[in-house]
Amino acid sequence: MSVSAVRDEPLQQDRKPRDAARTHQLLAKAKRSDPGKRERLEKEAALINMDLARTVAARYWGRGESSDDLTQVAYVGLMKAVRGYDPSRGDDFRSYAVPTIAGEVKRHFRDKSWTVKPPRWLQELQAEISAVADDLYQELQRPPRPEDVAERLGVPVEKVREALSADGCFTAASINGHGPHGDGYTLTERLGADDHELDLVEIRVALAPLIRRLPERDLTILGLRFFRGWTQSQIAAALGITQMQVSRLLTRILTNLRADLTGRG
Repeated sequence: MSVSAVRDEPLQQDRKPRDAARTHQLLAKAKRSDPGKRERLEKEAALINMDLARTVAARYWGRGESSDDLTQVAYVGLMKAVRGYDPSRGDDFRSYAVPTIAGEVKRHFRDKSWTVKPPRWLQELQAEISAVADDLYQELQRPPRPEDVAERLGVPVEKVREALSADGCFTAASINGHGPHGDGYTLTERLGADDHELDLVEIRVALAPLIRRLPERDLTILGLRFFRGWTQSQIAAALGITQMQVSRLLTRILTNLRADLTGRG
């Protein structure tokens, strides 16, 4: 970080409380003013908070819409927040404005950018939720819960949750694109596939107790042959017997195991 950035950062942090107080003062005054003066005061309040609109818009960049278009939509949401804010219900304009601006950006995506459009009732319910969310926020002095929205709209809370869960799903991700985990893998590489080893699990579980009962030499021969990959000649040299004997011993061991496994022993 540059020296100037370090020097400016405290100034920006100190400015936020002043901006918030000034915004509240302007909008409180606007509510008591005639239409012409009210418009001027509201525009001044909007200018103070344009950085907030840009910050909210930036959350949605890279989703198929240009950053300039999203910023303009965010400015529209900011003006809606300025005009809808009720100073008598609180003095925290930014907390009220953020969901209002975000709602405007989401409506923009919902109306113009769905790759696969949801059912009509879901789109209409999302619009109704957006319409009442701002008022509920000011009434409750907190973000409204799905239960609050459902009660206001007179709809089942399950439908509200479904609408909220679908909100923001604007564009389909390519399965050849990289996922959100930042590990370099594509979505295709994360798709599941049949694991043929699963077919062997039951057999291995059934074989385990039978193998544990084998004599020590038989266990050694099986281990060297099938777990360490030794040839019959290598096993014969290690045990001091002939390769032919190893072959006969393996045949006997496997025959007995197969018979015990199938219940024909």
